[in-house]
Amino acid sequence: MKPADPTPSGEESFSAFMQHALFDPHHGYYTRRIRTVGAHGDFSTAASASPLLGRAIAAWLIGQSGEMREVRTIIEVGGGTGALMEGVRKHIGWWRRGRFTFSLVEASPVLEQQQRERLGDAVRWFRDLTAALDAADGRAFIFHNELLDALPVTLVQWDAASAAWHEVWLVHHADGRTTETLKPLAFDTRGRPEFSVLEQWTRHSPPPCQRQRCELHTGIAEWLAGWTPRWKEGAMLAIDYGDVFPRLYSRRPSGTLRAYLHHMRREGAEVYDNAGRQDITSDVNFSDVRHWCARSGMHDVHMESQAAFLRRLIPRRGFTGAAIERQLLDEEGAGGAFKCLSALMRR
Repeated sequence: MKPADPTPSGEESFSAFMQHALFDPHHGYYTRRIRTVGAHGDFSTAASASPLLGRAIAAWLIGQSGEMREVRTIIEVGGGTGALMEGVRKHIGWWRRGRFTFSLVEASPVLEQQQRERLGDAVRWFRDLTAALDAADGRAFIFHNELLDALPVTLVQWDAASAAWHEVWLVHHADGRTTETLKPLAFDTRGRPEFSVLEQWTRHSPPPCQRQRCELHTGIAEWLAGWTPRWKEGAMLAIDYGDVFPRLYSRRPSGTLRAYLHHMRREGAEVYDNAGRQDITSDVNFSDVRHWCARSGMHDVHMESQAAFLRRLIPRRGFTGAAIERQLLDEEGAGGAFKCLSALMRR
């Protein structure tokens, strides 16, 4: 498949390419091509591998609802196959379930169909979070697992000769090849604390290598700015892989960008292959996400590892010792690579 809607010159920014490859209405990976999530899909999530995460999120929701009794809607954004919502509803329990309306925000018609087959009429579906919040009068508990990493990023590279960051653009050739070119950033980064990578590396220390690459999560910033003004009260839980700066880019001169096809990790130029047929992702810079959450009006923004989150919310007797549980609880593995960010909203 050729990249969707390239500019007449055959050039487009990496962020535009990622948006097209993942979310184009006719050819995007998430909107049309994703088959499923799990062992038979292109990637797996903690929710597709174990019920542990659903149990912990249910405990988190129960705790939040005790503090905010007027909030009666629970919204999951990007629900995959519906397994996580199913687990959350199960562990909240039948008595508490009656107090809540459950909603799923899903941009993928393919995954929405799988969710409907699993959940039936227990959940309401929306195409965007703004609509889901409006239906809840702005009061909702919101959670999402491995959503932020899929939002388009602006890919940048340090140019030592000019001592400046440049944006990576793509050139699509008539013979099907895709090559890269560097251009000045489309926005002025001076005095903008929105992107801690640029601010801290530029102001406080040089990049660790001559052509250091990193990802600016412009997609996350835009997504938060789009719906948070409609949010009056509630709490958000964001679960994803990533870290804070500068630890995020330690020993990663090429950044964290990669693709997945049938569970195979693809890097470098391979990211541009199979546009619309493979997942594209990067680690989340939680330094920036915490800043944007606070700027949007959230408070008590807290981050912990997934392992710490699970241990804090599930009694020790609730663990079986299964191999997948050990992976999720391993601070040196998945349990540490994934972070849980929570925040409150009261306007």
